Amino acid sequence: MRRITVAAVQMAVGPDRDANVARAEALVREAAGRGARLVLLPELFSIPYFCKDQDPAHFALASPVEGHPLLARMSRLAAELGVVLPVSFFERANQAHFNALATIDADGRVLGIYRKSHIPDGPGYQEKYYFNPGDTGFRVWQTRAGTIGVGICWDQWFPEAARIMVLQGAELLLYPTAIGSEPQDPELDSRGHWQRVMQGHAAANMVPVIAANRIGTEVGKSCSVTFYGASFATDATGALVDSLGCEEEGLVLAQYDLDRLAATRAAWGLFRDRRPDLYVPLLTLDGQEG
Repeated sequence: MRRITVAAVQMAVGPDRDANVARAEALVREAAGRGARLVLLPELFSIPYFCKDQDPAHFALASPVEGHPLLARMSRLAAELGVVLPVSFFERANQAHFNALATIDADGRVLGIYRKSHIPDGPGYQEKYYFNPGDTGFRVWQTRAGTIGVGICWDQWFPEAARIMVLQGAELLLYPTAIGSEPQDPELDSRGHWQRVMQGHAAANMVPVIAANRIGTEVGKSCSVTFYGASFATDATGALVDSLGCEEEGLVLAQYDLDRLAATRAAWGLFRDRRPDLYVPLLTLDGQEG
């Protein structure tokens, strides 16, 4: 049986990039010390969430994949500890910019890059100003900790993304995140909705979901966002098996028997009884076939 422990990191992010990366590394080391073989860090964890404002100076935060200092450091860490690290970063690719993620295997190799597909645009989350829509498609990687599919933040609201990754063989769905308060509506708290939509992905696909969010208040020029944490891990029915609160820094930990989950998933028949021939309207914006 392939039994693994998975961890999600929840942390605050400040203006000092080196301090952020050092804190993330310390939490990865703690997770590895507690038996984790895969550790999920939050979205863009090395830098403040700059998308609160439209400021061209923030494009300087992006770097190409080749020679990226964060990826080099995380690759060394993954190899030292023998852990799989999906690492979120701000990528520059010639004239394009992406909200990207590198999947680093437990030997330190970068297995590939995923570029965020769904780009939000709203008060406090003005990502369309900075990021091109991802052009990689949804990606799945066979790692030493199992086959993983990774979406980034706003991707987590779309069931199509989760289903595609599981159809491609994902045994775990991972979502690094930066989400919190809504500056235009202080009364709106999306935390429960945010958790439940991903719990639904787990239940509908019979695959565990792990989400890592940041905490703390980050102040921009036009607004501030208070990130609500609530990082969590589910079982394959969508039930929460571990979670954190809105303000605590730390780790979510969950253990899975991947072979047992695969056998249960096959026996349940969800993927046997699919009818792709009836799903053509999903390929349209308005639900019309022609």
